[in-house]
Amino acid sequence: MQAEGEAALRLRDFPDVITADCPARNIMEHVVSRWGVLVLLALLEGTIRFSALRRRIGGVSEKMLAQTLQTLERDGLVLREAKPVIPPHVEYSLTPLGEQAALRVRPLAIWANDSVPAVTAAREGYDEART
Repeated sequence: MQAEGEAALRLRDFPDVITADCPARNIMEHVVSRWGVLVLLALLEGTIRFSALRRRIGGVSEKMLAQTLQTLERDGLVLREAKPVIPPHVEYSLTPLGEQAALRVRPLAIWANDSVPAVTAAREGYDEART
């Protein structure tokens, strides 16, 4: 219980990202969006072309991936580098700021993976109680 209290105290030292007018909230929305977090994690593995990134992530439409990459590029997290060749060759990589973000969301991805059995059990218990 003491650890929870300490965590709450530490949260007070940060901007209130819960409020609608907090600028950091908008950045967080991009970083931890459905596809943003997956793009950051995939790019943590290294520079990659658009089509390979789409295959790596899986389930993302071409349009949604393009929008996500543009958003993260605008935020300074992703670098888009067009190579002067024919046909066009575009590569994506993390900027130093993007790498910082990716390294911070990676523990969340590890936690989610490790928690699959517990979350599955919780869902099953919830569903059983509702039927």
